[in-house]
Amino acid sequence: MVSMADDTRTGRRPRRFVFLLLKNFSMLPFAGALESLRIANRELGEEAYVWMLVGEGGGKVACSNGTEFVLDSDLPETRRDDTILVCGGIDVARASSRPVISWLRREARRGAAIGGFCTAAHTLAMAGLLDGRRATIHWENQDSFAEEFGEVTLTRSVFAIDGNRMTAAGGTASIDLMLKLIADDHGEDLANTVADQLIYSSIRTDQDAQRLSVPARIGVRHPKLSAVIRMMENNMEEPISPSVLAREVGLSTRQLERLFRRYLDRSPKRYYMELRLQKARNLLMQTDMSVINVALACGFTSPSHFSKCYRAHYDITPYRERGARAGRMPA
Repeated sequence: MVSMADDTRTGRRPRRFVFLLLKNFSMLPFAGALESLRIANRELGEEAYVWMLVGEGGGKVACSNGTEFVLDSDLPETRRDDTILVCGGIDVARASSRPVISWLRREARRGAAIGGFCTAAHTLAMAGLLDGRRATIHWENQDSFAEEFGEVTLTRSVFAIDGNRMTAAGGTASIDLMLKLIADDHGEDLANTVADQLIYSSIRTDQDAQRLSVPARIGVRHPKLSAVIRMMENNMEEPISPSVLAREVGLSTRQLERLFRRYLDRSPKRYYMELRLQKARNLLMQTDMSVINVALACGFTSPSHFSKCYRAHYDITPYRERGARAGRMPA
């Protein structure tokens, strides 16, 4: 924990960030944010930013790669001008304990700005701190988040700021968020200098998407194929027939079949099925939704048909998948 004294040259109290490290948090977003602040201090030649590490129970906490961090405090009473940043990672719902939720609610009532990295948007939403606000979360957790927190306006952007609530999607997105805060505090020139020191050559904004474009992801730059895949990804709950998909992009059904076979080595129907099953697996692993509701959310009207397709693809039934997840989670 760095010194919290006022900077003697400016007479201005440093801005303090309180990092709440949840169990099994992701190290990269935390490290990226912390390094951004450290470099900003070095470039300014003053202690403009200070920070402390807190967590339930104090002591030490391990991130998802096993590295342990010594905490400065348990869950303290913060100052009104502090910024709390919650660092989430694996199994965030279990890490978001009752004491953590209660502390966040208390600090929110005191007026603290609160943000979340990676999966920590889930923690903030559990505490009711994102109701009616824009937020983002790691793309892998978007389906489950949308099902559970319908009162939150979920975006697919790298980061989102809505009033005094901030969320960043994980990975290097925390750097983009911190550069935005640094720019707001000290100007774009400093933010650009920090980015250069990080060898971060493309600063993203809250308008940039998390994932690569469809052509980049599938390795194919075919506009009609990309358009069909985007329609598939946006219509999981009520799948669109191949004939309608083909008509929407000005192709015949046979032409669409040939396009998928040529570039993706599978039929449109098979590709669509794999997308829906992938979403189903995310929901099974990340939520407590019933298997039937998962099936419906992924466009399967028959639970038996869903189970059959799931087993054929993953070599396990959705019921056993859910049971295996429960078995891996400590009591």
